[in-house]
Amino acid sequence: MRQFKKQARVILIDDNKDHLAGIRELLSLESSFDVVAVSTSANIGINLIKKHKPDVVLMDMNMPEKDGLQAIQEIESLNLHTSVLALSAYDDADLIYRAMKLGAKGYVLKTMASSQLIFAIDEVANGKVYMPPMLTARFFEYFQKSFKEESIAQQQAQESNYLTDLTQREEEVLDLLTQGITYKGVAKQLFISETTVKTHVNNIFQKLQVNDRTQAVLYAINHGFTSKSKARMANSSLVSAI
Repeated sequence: MRQFKKQARVILIDDNKDHLAGIRELLSLESSFDVVAVSTSANIGINLIKKHKPDVVLMDMNMPEKDGLQAIQEIESLNLHTSVLALSAYDDADLIYRAMKLGAKGYVLKTMASSQLIFAIDEVANGKVYMPPMLTARFFEYFQKSFKEESIAQQQAQESNYLTDLTQREEEVLDLLTQGITYKGVAKQLFISETTVKTHVNNIFQKLQVNDRTQAVLYAINHGFTSKSKARMANSSLVSAI
């Protein structure tokens, strides 16, 4: 038996009435897509998506009451297996990156040829990802740059959190270690036993994810811990003296 291709159901959302009408007419005349609804409002459009559960939503990025990025995020949260194809007049790499990151399955420009738009909708309707060749290189270049920056930021945030995990006593012990003071000397200055010092040191190693005293000291110095710790201890001493 011959297998017929499923007719993709599409919803168009664009605040430009003339452009919206033009796309609707284009799809009705030159494609087999079933345009089940159109809207010039993102909020109304999302309600139409809930009602009709289309295969593809052509979503304008520049909308008045709710921008396209917010709309994509909301549509994705519905879990209706609806593929969003972002539509924009701008070939902005950051906008493309954010739209795709939020879940858009493609990105097309309003200036592209009608045949390309139909092809893009068809690709997305069939579970593929579409982006015009002219935007692909720019997108991946921006993606790699952003991914690298985000990885560095996450690593820095994670590393800074290691120090914030230390208790006040562990900070005092680590500060004395960075000054080259022995465990016995640390115990004497802090009026605790040497065994207690070693317990604090082991906890410091675990929290900073290091294996020995040298690594712990280097970590503290590289992350500007010593000066901060000394300042806190100096303030504590000043308050005690008052």
